Formats: sequence, structure tokens, C-alpha cells
Amino acid sequence: MTVRTRIAPSPTGAPHIGTAYIALFNYAFAKRHGGQFILRIEDTDQVRSTRASEVAILEALRWIGLPWDEGPDVGGPKGPYRQSERTAIYREQCDTLVRTGKAYPCFCTTARLDELRTRQEAEKTRIGYDGLCAGLTAEAAHQRIDAGEPCVIRLRTPADGECVLKDYFRDEIRIPWETIDDQILLKADGFPTYHLANVVDDHLMEITHVIRGEEWISSTPKHLLLYEAFGWTPPVFAHLPLLRNPDKSKLSKRKNPTGILFYRQAGYLPEALLNFLGLMAYSPADGNEQFDLETMARTFDLDRVSLGGPIFDIQKLQAFNGRAIRELGADALLARLKAWMLNDQVWSALVPLAQPRLNQLADFVPLTAFVFADRLPLDTAALVKGFENPEQAATLLQIAQWEIERAADWNADTVKALFSRMAEKEDLKFKNLLGLFFTALTGSAVSLPLFDAMALMGRDLCLRRVQYAQETLAADGAALSGKAAKKLMNDYEQRYRKDA
Repeated sequence: MTVRTRIAPSPTGAPHIGTAYIALFNYAFAKRHGGQFILRIEDTDQVRSTRASEVAILEALRWIGLPWDEGPDVGGPKGPYRQSERTAIYREQCDTLVRTGKAYPCFCTTARLDELRTRQEAEKTRIGYDGLCAGLTAEAAHQRIDAGEPCVIRLRTPADGECVLKDYFRDEIRIPWETIDDQILLKADGFPTYHLANVVDDHLMEITHVIRGEEWISSTPKHLLLYEAFGWTPPVFAHLPLLRNPDKSKLSKRKNPTGILFYRQAGYLPEALLNFLGLMAYSPADGNEQFDLETMARTFDLDRVSLGGPIFDIQKLQAFNGRAIRELGADALLARLKAWMLNDQVWSALVPLAQPRLNQLADFVPLTAFVFADRLPLDTAALVKGFENPEQAATLLQIAQWEIERAADWNADTVKALFSRMAEKEDLKFKNLLGLFFTALTGSAVSLPLFDAMALMGRDLCLRRVQYAQETLAADGAALSGKAAKKLMNDYEQRYRKDA
């Protein structure tokens, strides 16, 4: 048997550091056994998926140094490697399940499902689909489909008994079938849900080992049921522990930078970051904590993976990265600095922005230093200047974070449009709004043109600067409470997203 593993990110935002963590373990395991490592893009979410995000994923994984044997850019014998290009395959497989009675069309409207959920919540019963359409005869279902009535396809789930899940790292996990919903396999628009596409692709791409995060354990019964319905042999499942913040909570962008490309922009060495990620849940047999990708792949042993919650401590990463930088020779360090930011491409972009503001050549470095920094010195008084209270500044920073995360493209024009939209929605003068973000993003109330500077810094570093500003306010007691943050999110969805 040839070992085949995969990483299958969704292109719905900035490439996440957790993707690199999972990809590393899949790569190392495949190479240790002379197998192949596959990159698949799971872009069936047509609302949120973007090609720009896909490009960023490929760019991030290449930068960190994880090559793939098959993928959307390099091709391979099991393609296509974008799920949006495989929809005919999913429909054909779904038709098979309907013909064999393993799945059924469901005609329930969104209004009925909302009403059902409201009633279940009121009655404090299990939340989930009640199987109304499961009893329809094939003839009745076909008549409604022929009449043009929209429907989804659901998988039949056993009403009793339990799923016995065998995970490589754990004892048997037993999950009662009564807790598993009749999952939707095919949406009304003809696109598959994650669960169907995931199982079909893993089978047809001959994936032998599914090494993924432990958050997918609860979904594995659905996947095993699909394998059984198709009559296919499932792969080996191995669920890695989730990366954690120092307070043991799940790693999140609220407490740590999670974008892979942030670490590139902030000046981390890719090999140091990979080494650090490898230590998150793995201990080499020789006890040596310093190793490169080739060494990890050559000696990797899945049995040495630890399930203890790995702590992603950025201060430890900084120390780890600092040691790696200091071990470089002077010429090698200079080459890294040039490849990072100290190159003609960056200078050529900066010089026209800085030139109108220069009285001496010596002004250039202080004026542009913020572009090369990670954390800037900030204080609450500067951030809240011009606002009625600190909470208003905290609210605007949070909205900006959401808007930056969801921006389809990243350039000076789209950044300007983002802030123009915010000023309009918040009924603020454009100049007053920008004062906050000049300070948060450049460290000064007056600096280089903000939109051009943000485009040059990149989305991930801008997000981190916004987060640093939020942390500064929080340290002075100006953070939004949990209740206020939830209310703001609901308000934001109503006012910003409905016309996006």
C-alpha cells in the first residue's frame, strides 16, 4: 500500500497557522513511508470562497516550505484538485445513494426548519432535523422534483445504536447515532456539503490516512456512515490535538496571530516556524528539539505524537526564531533580510510615498520604520483622541477587523473603499475615522498615506496591528464586554453584511 495523505484547506480567508501545523504532520508521515502528500482546495462554499484566498494558501505553504506532490497548480492523476471543479462527481455519487435508499430528497423550506428549531429550543429537545421527508416514497419525491420544487439530499442516519470510531491515537470512541442529524449531502444549488465532498474525494484520491485536527472527531461518524453507505473501506483516522493559547483556550486570532503570512511579514524564518510547529505535538526519539523538515520526515513516528494540548506561545516562538537567526552567518542573514523586506521592490514602493514628506535624507528611516515593525508603541489617549469614549474606538477597531478579514482583495483602492464604507455606516467624518487607524496602524497621527501603507504591509500585519490596538484599550479597561461584543456582531451582520 502506498501511503497518501492530504491537506484540504478552504479558501475562505487568510491561510491559518493551524493549516501549516496539520500539513506538516501529513507531509512528514507520507514522506517517512515513501508516499505522496496531496493539496486539495475545498471551495464548495461559493459565498465565502475566493480565488485570492486560494492563491494566498499556496503562497503561504510554499513560503513555509511544505511542497506537495499533487495539487491544483501542479496537477496529478487524481485531479481536479479543486472541489468546485468536481461537482459532477459528487452529484453522480449522491444519485447512487438515493437509488440505493441510503439518502433521500428533502423539500423542507428554510422557514419550516427555522420554526422547527425554535420549537425544539422552547421544548428543550434535541436540536436537529426531524426526518419529515425521510418517509416520502421515491415516486412522490420524483413528482415534486419534476414539478420544480427545490430540494436538498440528506443521508439516512440510524435511529438507534452507536457509532464506534477507531482513532489512531485514542481508545474506541462511541457516539450514539441518535445524536447525529440526517446530514445534508447535496445543497439545493447542486453543490455538495463538506461531508460528502470530503469522503468522496478522500476515497477517489486514494487517501490512506486522514490526519486532521481533533475538532473533526464529532463529524467522523457522518463520514464513517458515508463510507458504509458507499461500500468503501475508510482510511485510518488520526486526530491531532488542537493548538492552544497560553490560557489553554483554542488558538484564535483574538489572542494570537493566526495567519501564516503574518509570520512572513513579521520576519520569522520559515524553517524556524516549521520546527516550532513540529514540536507542538511531537517529540523526536533523539530528544533534539532542533531539526529541519528533511530530518523530521526521515525519522517521523506517529506513535510519538502527544495528545496533550500543545501551547502556541508566541514568546517561545520568538525566542526559538531568535536563536535560529543568530545561528546564521552574516552573509546568510543579510540575504534573509533582503528577501524579507529590505529589497528594491519594497524600497521602490516606499520612496514615492515618503519623498513628499522628506526635508533630509535622514528623515526617511524614522518615517518608514513602522512598515518594518511588528508591534508599535501605542497608548490609549492617542487611540481615543476625538472620540466620546474609549468604547467607541474599541467598537470601530472590532468592525475594522471584521471588514479587513472579509475584504475580497487587498490594495490601496479596496482599503480606501473599506474605510469609506465604515465612515458611511457609522455616520462619521472620514477624517475623524482615519485618525484612529493612522495611530493604530502606523503608530502616529501623521504618517505616510494610510491606504498605500496598508497595501504594502499586507492584510495579515494590518490585522495584527488592529489587534494590538484592541489589546492596548483592553489593558486600560476599554475592551468590549462579551455581551456588548455579541450585540455588536449581530448589529454588524445586519448593517454591513446584508448588502455586501
